[in-house]
Amino acid sequence: MSSTDASSAPGDASGGQDRPGAIDAVPVRHPWRWVAVVLIAILVAKILAILIGNPAFDWSFIGQAMVQSPVIRGLLLGTLVGTVCAMVGAVLLGVILAVMRLSENKILSGTAWVYIWFFRAIPRYVLLYIMGAIGVLWPDSGGGLGLGIPFGPEIMKMLGLDGKLILFHIDANQIFAGLVGGIIGLILSEAAYMAEIARAGILSVDEGQREAACALGMSNGLAMRRIVLPQAMRVIVPPTGNETIAMLKDTVLMTAIPVTAELFFQLKQIGARTFNTFDTAVAATIWYLIICSILMYVQMHIERHFGRGFGNKAPTAKDVSMRTRLLGLAGGGRR
Repeated sequence: MSSTDASSAPGDASGGQDRPGAIDAVPVRHPWRWVAVVLIAILVAKILAILIGNPAFDWSFIGQAMVQSPVIRGLLLGTLVGTVCAMVGAVLLGVILAVMRLSENKILSGTAWVYIWFFRAIPRYVLLYIMGAIGVLWPDSGGGLGLGIPFGPEIMKMLGLDGKLILFHIDANQIFAGLVGGIIGLILSEAAYMAEIARAGILSVDEGQREAACALGMSNGLAMRRIVLPQAMRVIVPPTGNETIAMLKDTVLMTAIPVTAELFFQLKQIGARTFNTFDTAVAATIWYLIICSILMYVQMHIERHFGRGFGNKAPTAKDVSMRTRLLGLAGGGRR
């Protein structure tokens, strides 16, 4: 071996094992993030100073107003019961309207479209105001609303009898002027929005799913209930949760009927009697924050339940630790 070859051998050996050197990386600086943090801290401190130090906030009075029995009754009856009943009715009616809207029958599809068009165009407060005065449509029967045979009085006269052939009769002023009327009005209005949400969810499921179910012997209705709707829930649940929270706040509009068993109405009455309207508004705000926070928490878990198996979830700390350990073992094996 020549001296040239001998001198180059160590170099070749070291050259075969060359690896990239350590990278002297400089972290990217984000000065504006710290500026934003400082501004947010100043804003939070300012808000806390107003809430604690401003004498306009009478926290003792606010706490007492929140737990008054008429307020609790309005919270349970008008706000919570009204929200639950309105959303359950709206979801059921909305799914029916969505299926009608997607039907190949032009009459069903057209009827659903007209319903959605009408109730989406009418402001909810105006609709509830009309519900409270709807008894004027039946002035001759004292605001009565009945179900019977059309032209019943004329038919009875032809038979020489006296009567109206009415199966049952209700007083519209009593039904539509209270909490029931408010819930009915909210259902009619919200169903139009839920129909579009349900339609979007149904359309998000591949048509092949329904066709495969029908090929296995399922009817269209059974395939919709067992196959399509469970998969569509992943798309339906998030906007439905938002609509539920919005409905909780829209129960305030039932005062247009008027409905007196409602949270904000009762707190507003306390404010009018005590000339302390600001603190009663703060009390109502706190109640709405508490209830909406609970609803948001429930919505998060429902979304997680129906979202299982779809998309990529964020890795947990356990997943990151296991992945790092596996990469370390793989790197050691390569060396």
